[in-house]
Amino acid sequence: MPNLLQGPILDWYAENARDLPWRRPEATPWGILVSEIMLQQTPVARVLPVWEEWMARWPAPADLAAEPPGEAVRHWGRLGYPRRALNLHACARAIMAEHDGRVPADHATLRSLPGIGEYTSAAVASFAFGGRHAVLDTNVRRVLGRAVRGEEYPPKATTAVERATAEALLPVAGAPVWGVAVMELGALVCTARSPRCADCPVASQCRWRLAGRPPHDGPARKGQTYAGTDRQCRGRLLAVLREAHGAVPKDALDVVWDDPVQRERALDGLVTDGLAEVLPDGTYRLPH
Repeated sequence: MPNLLQGPILDWYAENARDLPWRRPEATPWGILVSEIMLQQTPVARVLPVWEEWMARWPAPADLAAEPPGEAVRHWGRLGYPRRALNLHACARAIMAEHDGRVPADHATLRSLPGIGEYTSAAVASFAFGGRHAVLDTNVRRVLGRAVRGEEYPPKATTAVERATAEALLPVAGAPVWGVAVMELGALVCTARSPRCADCPVASQCRWRLAGRPPHDGPARKGQTYAGTDRQCRGRLLAVLREAHGAVPKDALDVVWDDPVQRERALDGLVTDGLAEVLPDGTYRLPH
């Protein structure tokens, strides 16, 4: 498949790319891995200060691996989905135990690390090591879905057709820059709710725009709710544990959520997920 999108998108990226520390030449593979896990379902503005704090505290896998997992959870702050912090800690220990403290460059080996899926392994292999891989995050899938297939939104899960399209568009040289350029276009211009087609470098080629921007005809896309959910309850409980720097009595957790049934369910979930520990005296703490 000829990549007629490549030139315009790369030119646009050269003029409009955000200066993010994990994109700079001095970024380490570990720093890129940390950024990719933090950026999952989380915007750059929220990730940036936490990433900078993490890299100052744990600049290499050995530094994080030497700490208890609860410290990773504590310094994850309010990024959400805190199991990602446990995954990063487990990655650090696996890298130390199995890879001499170095983030592996091989896509398949990266995929075998704890909590690393297809997207993250492709992103790290590409952005950290220059590998030629299709990096398919939500932004990339949306850009290619609109420009190539004329669809407003991509399917809920990545399909074989999407993967084949992305792989066919990979340039022989410069695949990492191409991947991040498409990603940036989706983040800044070809956004989910308010795409700025007038500013798009490939608007004249975009099948979705040329077709009149037909609305999504698949299953309704439902926004995620947060207020009143178990996720919010878990976040409140975890905030108490993060701030305590030690074990806390049960009543210190009880006061942060009124619904006792939901509160107990959320607390049990934190313990089951390894994000909290209950001690013999009935107090709770972050995992050690």
